[in-house]
Amino acid sequence: MGRRKNVTIDDDEYSMPQDDLAEPPPPSPSEGPEKENRVAPKKSKKGGKAQRNADKGDDAVEPQKPAVADDALLAVEGAAEDEDAILYRFFIKPAFSCSQTMEAVPDENDGLGKTDGKGKKHKGKHDKDKPWDDPSIDHWKIEKFDSSWNDGGMLEVSSFSTLFPQYREKYLQEVWPMVKSALKEHGIACELNLVEGSMTVSTTRKTRDPYIIIKARDLIKLLSRSVPAPQAIKILNDDMNCDIIKIGSLVRNKERFVKRRERLLGPNLSTLKAIEILTGCYVLVQGNTVAAMGSFKGLKQVRRIMEDCIQNVQHPVYHIKTLLMKRELAKNPALTNENWDRFLPKFKKKNVKQRKVKAKEKKPYTPFPPPQQPSKIDLQLESGEYFMSSKKKSAKKWQEKQEKQAEKTAENKRKREAAFIPPKEPSSHVADSTKSDNDNDEVAAMAMSLKVSRLIEMQTPLYIDGIHAFHPFFQRHSQQLSICSTSSGLQPSY
Repeated sequence: MGRRKNVTIDDDEYSMPQDDLAEPPPPSPSEGPEKENRVAPKKSKKGGKAQRNADKGDDAVEPQKPAVADDALLAVEGAAEDEDAILYRFFIKPAFSCSQTMEAVPDENDGLGKTDGKGKKHKGKHDKDKPWDDPSIDHWKIEKFDSSWNDGGMLEVSSFSTLFPQYREKYLQEVWPMVKSALKEHGIACELNLVEGSMTVSTTRKTRDPYIIIKARDLIKLLSRSVPAPQAIKILNDDMNCDIIKIGSLVRNKERFVKRRERLLGPNLSTLKAIEILTGCYVLVQGNTVAAMGSFKGLKQVRRIMEDCIQNVQHPVYHIKTLLMKRELAKNPALTNENWDRFLPKFKKKNVKQRKVKAKEKKPYTPFPPPQQPSKIDLQLESGEYFMSSKKKSAKKWQEKQEKQAEKTAENKRKREAAFIPPKEPSSHVADSTKSDNDNDEVAAMAMSLKVSRLIEMQTPLYIDGIHAFHPFFQRHSQQLSICSTSSGLQPSY
């Protein structure tokens, strides 16, 4: 290794290789030749004592050219010093700034990390614009697989198999030619085994896409879960994914499970259609599983909705409201980088059922213990069964069993016949009596109104006669009016 020189910066000393340092300034006249920072050449031993004495008296000693072996040694030492400089630069963190370091240790051969006096970093040979650093390129786009990417094909045969229920056997036989032709385009062989009730897919020599066998496995899974064949074949596309959600094991009670599964469908399948529109996925609820097809984002939303509904965490309608709000918020570009939690609705359960604590009735305290219950032998002695033979005991048990069966049979028969007994219809005389009562009420109301009107008519002439008796105009002409009324036989009209 070469000589090192101590460089002091910010009161810290760092040992730096001399070859990496800039050339020192020329020595001042006051400093002697000993201060000059040079590598003293090797002095030749030849020349005797006089030559050595002459060398001591010279002020400036010219360096001699080293031999060939010495040149090789210096080259090795220079390479080692360069390695030390690189290790020092990249793995030791100095306490001073990068600009001070580069000022003290400039490196002309290294293109990386060049800086000027102001500390500004220059681009090196690797800091160039890449062709794929273009904002117009969609890095998330999935390109369609090209068979030229894998000309050699597959090295090993991969296969997957799945079972299907018996009720799907007839449908699978009808659509299997369509499934077979769709898989043949991708170089996948398929087999339908009706004896074992299974479907198998495997790669062939013509298979080029290594991931298409996983797509074929998902295809036979969807077919076994009652997904129609035209819809299931879409899973072979690169932008289509699937998820089979098992909901049967989330609830133990069968009635509760059926009730919550109906919530997913909704009246007239309205809830299921809304979920499909908002998530952009195809959803099929069948038995104890839910099959979904779509993008990864939509499948994640569908799984959350299904599990929350079956576990009674949140009703699907609330999830639909939240997805609607998110769709509207996504249309506003100003809210792209904002948090949407303040806009989304928060739902809380209000009708949480609480378990009613049954209050135990306290029995009255008695200092005496309860009476001892009779044992089985005591009961047999009391009824006389203890002294009966085994045949009589078995005959008695058989008779009691027959009596219980007869009672149970009669009760079941009565329950079955109760469904065929017609309900009692209201009798006709009751309806007639009700109708007659209504008629009587109407007649009484009419009679009352007639009586009132008749009374008014009777009171009116008396009132008019009273006015006639006291008014002076009628008093002067009362005699003439009375004569006219008697002759005509009519009451005067005023």
